[in-house]
Amino acid sequence: MEPAAGEPAGHDHWLQVAREVADDLATDAASRERAGHDPSDEVARFREAGLLTLLIPSGHGGGGAGWPTACAVVREIAAADGTLGLLLGRHYVLSWSPRSLTGPGPAARIERRSAAGQWFWGGGLGLRETPPVLAPDADGHGWLLEGRQDRVAGARVADRLAVAAVRHDTGEPLFVLVDPAGPGVVAGPGEETFGLRQAAAGSVEFAAVPLAGDAVLGSLSADGGALPPCAGLTAATGHLVSAQTCLGLAQGMLAEARDHARSTAAAWPGGAPADPHTLAAYGELSVSLRAASALAAEAVAGLTGAADRPEDLTDDECAEVTVVAAAAESAAVRAAQEITARALDVAGAGSAAARHGLDRFWRDLRAHTLHQPAGPRLQAMGDHFLHGAYPPLTLPA
Repeated sequence: MEPAAGEPAGHDHWLQVAREVADDLATDAASRERAGHDPSDEVARFREAGLLTLLIPSGHGGGGAGWPTACAVVREIAAADGTLGLLLGRHYVLSWSPRSLTGPGPAARIERRSAAGQWFWGGGLGLRETPPVLAPDADGHGWLLEGRQDRVAGARVADRLAVAAVRHDTGEPLFVLVDPAGPGVVAGPGEETFGLRQAAAGSVEFAAVPLAGDAVLGSLSADGGALPPCAGLTAATGHLVSAQTCLGLAQGMLAEARDHARSTAAAWPGGAPADPHTLAAYGELSVSLRAASALAAEAVAGLTGAADRPEDLTDDECAEVTVVAAAAESAAVRAAQEITARALDVAGAGSAAARHGLDRFWRDLRAHTLHQPAGPRLQAMGDHFLHGAYPPLTLPA
């Protein structure tokens, strides 16, 4: 249903838009995945559909949707194309992060500019590599960014890169927004991977990149109260986007395996008999998907309630939201690992034909989980359960 004039679109509208985009992506997902080209056309499709500004408030020029809608959209896209679902989800996490990390004033300014420019966000704020260094320029009114990052998500298709840089004098980590088309920024190719082959990740060289003062959005230091209490919600959004990507991959795998099984059965005179072992296997996999989806829905509801009142959040409440989101991610990973492997078994040997591209779901999932190791996440959850410890602040890498 189209929204009335002057009213922001609702959940059902955006879900329908996502399904239409997903249907388009599904038609050539296997061939695009084999080619592994940069997804410039696909990001443009997101832009045309209005999906890039979905989470930005309508008063700032965006779609005015919340995290339940964004998560549903990510899952729908990931079911058709896991790489693009993950890229869109990371865009949502990064473009939303100023709200939890910088305060309402800077966040509103950035959101208005992002909506007006239809920016697609890439990069990451987690410090997994030696960060670039930020120093004042010659006249002291701006900054110069110097350094290199070797694994930058969306580097070759992003309109803006969210970067964690450190001050040259104090070492304080800072949230910096960089225009990759600006002077001194050079994006290079990344390593070829067996999954997530359209992620457009690569190296980025920052060679004395000039930045205006307002390009530095704030501190990323967890010490000394530099961050607002709701900063921990950024970790929860990362967990939930990961969970929705995994659930989408599992959902897409099951759907395509089912379609393959039905087409195979149709080739038999009168249809192939229903093998009880196959039926039971599909039943078990459906249970895994539904159970993980239910936990993800609980986590989304918790994040939504917390995001609606960021100024009133207590540390205990923020920790609980983060832990439930981490649990949802863990459950989604396990379900998706089981489904993307076992669905191939029940689909049969014919599913191995390269033209079907069914292996891409497993490969995309495995490439993703290698970058999101379960150990630290489970340890933090266990420490919270056993000792009441707050989860450490983790930022999207």
